[in-house]
Amino acid sequence: MSTDLTGQLRCYLVTDPRAGSVEALVRITRAALCGGMTAVQLRVKGWPDGAALQVAHALRLATRATGALFLVNDRVDLVLAAQADGVHLGVDDLPVSAARSLLGPGAIIGYSPESDVDRDVAERAGADYLGVGPVFGTSTKHDAGPAIGLEGLAAVVRATTLPVIGIGGVTIERAPDVLAAGAVGVAVVGAVFLADHPEHAAHRLSAILS
Repeated sequence: MSTDLTGQLRCYLVTDPRAGSVEALVRITRAALCGGMTAVQLRVKGWPDGAALQVAHALRLATRATGALFLVNDRVDLVLAAQADGVHLGVDDLPVSAARSLLGPGAIIGYSPESDVDRDVAERAGADYLGVGPVFGTSTKHDAGPAIGLEGLAAVVRATTLPVIGIGGVTIERAPDVLAAGAVGVAVVGAVFLADHPEHAAHRLSAILS
């Protein structure tokens, strides 16, 4: 995997649909990008398609302006419509192989495995990185499952050739521990997107991981 991709996965923002509106979600994400986030995953489960596409177009422009990676959670159609860099998939989404067929060889495909078998299948199918967790307990994704801890994260890192990012309950203070376990980056929701000052929080995260 390229050094460019692993660098872009370092400070990875996942948006939260509780932002409530296109305008609020775009404003928060832009602030976080100004603070140094290197990747954005658009996650707007439950939003109407029109609003999801509107925000996807806006974030494509915002990430392009800062050089950040832009991915969409689950929705290959939104990736294509907004010309995003790729998609992040889970076990209940399209298989990695199908997404690769639709998006082509240049797209970035991330995957969140729930078992060793899931991980092996995704790796063989051409996934580019793994999102692994929840590392710690999280309240922002109700179906995330039990925390695997830093030891569980390290075990996945050892078992795969793909770059791994840790997600789930990662605070700014805990972020260095996630990297010490072997991850190339951390994915955050609450620590930055839901912070009182997203730009300041992103700057702190970027600084502590530099």
